[in-house]
Amino acid sequence: MSNRKTPGNILFNIAILIVIGIVFLVPFMFILLTAAKTRQEAALFQFTWPSEFKFFENIQAVIAYGDYRMLLALWNSSLLTIGSITLIVIFSALVAFVLQRRNDKLASVVSSFMLAGLIIPPAVVPTIFLLQWLNIYKTLFGMIMVDVAYNMPFAILVFRTFMMAIPRELDEAAIVDGASPLRVFSSIILPLLQPAIVTVVVTSSVTIFNDFVGPLYFLPGNQNVTAPLTLYSFTSQFSSQWNLLFADVVVITILPLILFIFFQK
Repeated sequence: MSNRKTPGNILFNIAILIVIGIVFLVPFMFILLTAAKTRQEAALFQFTWPSEFKFFENIQAVIAYGDYRMLLALWNSSLLTIGSITLIVIFSALVAFVLQRRNDKLASVVSSFMLAGLIIPPAVVPTIFLLQWLNIYKTLFGMIMVDVAYNMPFAILVFRTFMMAIPRELDEAAIVDGASPLRVFSSIILPLLQPAIVTVVVTSSVTIFNDFVGPLYFLPGNQNVTAPLTLYSFTSQFSSQWNLLFADVVVITILPLILFIFFQK
């Protein structure tokens, strides 16, 4: 079959690019332009170039607000994301390795529980009671444990899918040479899971960093503020200052955008 691009295919590709630009790029450009305007211009909600460029002044005002509360929020969100992702990758890869290499009833039961974790919505009130009983409620460690529990089922599914392509002969050869199961996992299986690790890191980190409901319920307190929660407070504080509100959105988006650009390949 010929791989030449016909005029119909070219027009279809152009239409797809236009749709992507309208859905994704246009709203992002509107956010940037509004964040660069003065308070009066931003209140008009017009897709126009600002008459007076105030982007960096607005960003500075958002960061300095509340005794640099935004820096504390970014720090807390970064700690939550890094700690959760580290545990998710390690635990999920280990569980997926065991489930993929075992074919008994116990593995089937555990797989069913993992699948239920993808379907059943989380229960907020029982989770709060459990965190209080463990004395880790309103702590970063407790929030990390919640994020790990919520994101592990998807990560296990991703790792199991990638492990299907790894021949069992590699495990058997290493065991014959005297390697323990943990050594087989760390020295043979884990290096082959780099594409799966990147997939889990990108998807889970964006979800955890942008999580609003989790910290709102499980991590209350002024010192436990996260980046998405600053948007909630700015909505009430700057309801008439849309330039600062949209500048806050830009600040929150910076770290996930850098992560996406770094891992896009």
